[in-house]
Amino acid sequence: MPEIVELLASPVHRFEGRPSDGPAPAPEGELTGEIRIRAGLGIVGDRYFNHRAHKDASVTVIAAGSLPAGAGLAQVRRNVLISGVAVDDLIGSVLTLDSGDGPVRLAVRRAAAPCAWMDVTLGPGGHAALRGRGGVRCVPLDDGVLRVGPVTVSITAEASTAA
Repeated sequence: MPEIVELLASPVHRFEGRPSDGPAPAPEGELTGEIRIRAGLGIVGDRYFNHRAHKDASVTVIAAGSLPAGAGLAQVRRNVLISGVAVDDLIGSVLTLDSGDGPVRLAVRRAAAPCAWMDVTLGPGGHAALRGRGGVRCVPLDDGVLRVGPVTVSITAEASTAA
């Protein structure tokens, strides 16, 4: 069964400056057991919530199988780490996740390309290893809550979300 392994909502951008300088310290509580999502806006409390430049990419999802053992969201700076779903293949689809509080639809817009920081946070070769496996950037279509743990997943064509 698919599972939400980790959730991250960070109020700060930790990868600033040069990768050789290392990331800024993680704020307390950025890894959390649940996140609140607002349609068209993103994750409440996250640095990209209602941020114009990230309107089509306010929620990022990555497959657990894309990461090396021991790595998680703190290293790759995505919002949702999920097992059992090949998210990199879903561009142009709607990914619906229900962790027990009702469905949350995410329109999968584009790939979340890895950056040079991955060679620092994951180790040498991390950037190259995540090419084509760095997750996806999504637009939330519903308000809702996602929680760590088992999740019901459905995938539909994006055209089916038209109102």
